[in-house]
Amino acid sequence: MKLYIAEKPSLARAIAAVLPGPQKKADGMIQCGGDQVVSWCIGHLLEQAEPDAYGDQYKKWRLDTLPIVPEQWQLKPRASARGQLAILRKLVKQADDIVHAGDPDREGQLLVDEVIDYLKVPKAKRARIQRCLISDLNPAAIRKALNKMRPNTEFIPLSVSALARSRADWLFGMNMTRALTLKGQQMGYQGVLSVGRVQTPILGLVVQRDHDIEAFQSKPYYEVDAHLLTAAQARFKARWQPSEACAPWQDEEGRVLHRPLAENVAQRITGQNATVTQATRKPGQQPPPLPYNLSSLQIDAAKRYGLSAQAVLDAAQTLYERHQLITYPRSDCRYLPREHWSEAGGISQAIQTHEPELASAVQGADLSLKGRAWNDKQVQAHHAIIPTARAARVTLNRVEQQVYALIARQYLMQFYPPFSYTDTQLTLDIAGGTFVARARETRDLGWKQLISSSTKGERNEQDDASEADTNASLPPLNPGDTLWCERGEVLDKATQPPKAFTDATLLAAMTGIARFVQDQALRKILRDTDGLGTEATRAGILELLFTRGFLSRQGKLIHATPAGKALIAALPEALARPDMTAHWESHLDAMSRREYGYQAFMTQLSTALPDLIAQLNPAPLQGIPSASKGKGKRGSKKTRRPTKPRQSTGSQNSRSQQATRAQRRRPEAN
Repeated sequence: MKLYIAEKPSLARAIAAVLPGPQKKADGMIQCGGDQVVSWCIGHLLEQAEPDAYGDQYKKWRLDTLPIVPEQWQLKPRASARGQLAILRKLVKQADDIVHAGDPDREGQLLVDEVIDYLKVPKAKRARIQRCLISDLNPAAIRKALNKMRPNTEFIPLSVSALARSRADWLFGMNMTRALTLKGQQMGYQGVLSVGRVQTPILGLVVQRDHDIEAFQSKPYYEVDAHLLTAAQARFKARWQPSEACAPWQDEEGRVLHRPLAENVAQRITGQNATVTQATRKPGQQPPPLPYNLSSLQIDAAKRYGLSAQAVLDAAQTLYERHQLITYPRSDCRYLPREHWSEAGGISQAIQTHEPELASAVQGADLSLKGRAWNDKQVQAHHAIIPTARAARVTLNRVEQQVYALIARQYLMQFYPPFSYTDTQLTLDIAGGTFVARARETRDLGWKQLISSSTKGERNEQDDASEADTNASLPPLNPGDTLWCERGEVLDKATQPPKAFTDATLLAAMTGIARFVQDQALRKILRDTDGLGTEATRAGILELLFTRGFLSRQGKLIHATPAGKALIAALPEALARPDMTAHWESHLDAMSRREYGYQAFMTQLSTALPDLIAQLNPAPLQGIPSASKGKGKRGSKKTRRPTKPRQSTGSQNSRSQQATRAQRRRPEAN
């Protein structure tokens, strides 16, 4: 018998649909022709054991038992999954061959591998296990995946990396949460203070941003524009570039803080000749933005529609599983395999069916174009999120339609030419001062014609002209040409406080975490890694911070609550910054490439825990009301029983999944 183990029932049904018949549905499985059976997990069937599984002394929360570091790690079946696990136990014994059909990512790899390990599949049979990577639930794509299976042993490093993250999250989250909660009780705080290696730095980012906003003091600064007239009666503006002699009146960013200096410049240039010293015209172009991964999709959906990260993930998951209109949505990749290019015709026709507003965009697409998005070297377990070729009509709700339209438009952009422009810069000398004028003129909109007027005001990953441009266009001038400065104008400006985080900017901060990392060497490494958290966990972690009462929304703006601020203040500074978890991510990524060892990673964390616990300072929690109050049953339960909450304070657990709809099939990494 050949057994396929899918990550969830929807994928199992899709696999069974392309296998030979006849089909017979049974409890927890689908029997197919050719002595083939498809079964499934239901998310993680197993979870990390509670601390008391490692000793009765850990049943009660006590500081003198910390840190808890298991010598032999234990998994236990989730209560709701015992039946399915029992079915798989029988099937793996009967099976001659097994196919691993977990989702094509790090967590999906571990999810099935841990079941195979828990059920003690014999070594010989385990060596024959095949890995099937499915990112599109349409029958043609599944058949292709089944014909391109690879040995599961090739993916051992990916599984080890996920295992290390799971255990490290438990170690860090369980110990630090117990320690801080117990010390918080000494200060009168009556709630659970959950700490996680991803959620805590995210909270730290918001707390720091709130502090920067509160502490900000606006200061005026001044710029000077020269209003110029050419011999051909063409008018444009050029901006003053202060010289080194102005440094005593400038701040660290070069802004002039002394208005009399700016007034003097404006007066000096009024009614004076201006001479062009340099003139450059440089053509340029921007290729279409790459197809989406999950984070870039969530960021754009937040900008355009105000959708939360969780709402986007939920909609994308439904588009993938129920409607089969998009490929695997939890992807961290923005590239496509070259062979996928041949499917553009069918996908484009499907887009016309499901998003009629893009019909003209489909008609204008040049399907012969093959740009930078098709790059086999950039594609590993899964590729970018794109529409599928499924043309059967389906009914979508508003959010699903919005998310589908974004994905479809981004895909069609790949079949449009680059946005072409010409940048012009003029450097002028006026009364001994240097002035610069810039302009960007569009030559061909290219892919930008697909951006509607409602989105043109948004900042794209590759935006238009520089904010310093002061002109729509510039007259054709050459070095040595003389102009007339009609007048100088002083522009009164003021420094602006940092902007509070929104869903879009906080997600962008998580994916671009390198710029918030203080360690220069680590920052360089992180520019090429996935950022803070993973594509699959970011939305759930954000929702948990709201659910646990550490973050709150004011319209679209995200702020830390008093409890959230106190929690960060009670922690060692290193834990409130993203450096530590970013360091983890770099090691986990290296582990998946066989460039770092599991044991070294775990030993480093275990050794650091006692010192981290000793550094906790609960004083800021004094007088702070519990964050859990008013947060629903789950929060209220924690408030009533702070001395023995459920394992939701650890990072890998089923209770956290219940709090987050999109995380129902896999653990959070917080």
